[in-house]
Amino acid sequence: MLKDTFFTFSPPEIDGSLLKTTITLNPAHDIFKGHFPGKPIVPGVCMMQMIKEVLESYLSKKLRFVKADNIKFLSFIDPNQHGQVGLEIKMSEVDGQVKADAQLVNNGAVFLKFKGVFNL
Repeated sequence: MLKDTFFTFSPPEIDGSLLKTTITLNPAHDIFKGHFPGKPIVPGVCMMQMIKEVLESYLSKKLRFVKADNIKFLSFIDPNQHGQVGLEIKMSEVDGQVKADAQLVNNGAVFLKFKGVFNL
């Protein structure tokens, strides 16, 4: 949905249950014309969608978001200042569900902390 137009990501590095990748944002995407003109910020729902789409790509399975245990938006992501952000996801697959504990980061700044569950 947003992959390859709003953002792209590097091939994930996997260390056990931890997935790490670098997300590159497209500051020219139409979303930023409305959110917000002259002061673009990545919408929170787009941050969550990026987590979902990276997981789907890695798992080669479609996911459906079903539960948020905790979502914290800690800082704004301005695509002109932070064209690339790191995504780290600790994940586990149990009983047809993927549990994810993720964060979007850049040089020590944390933009989003997310804990949630997706159905396979």
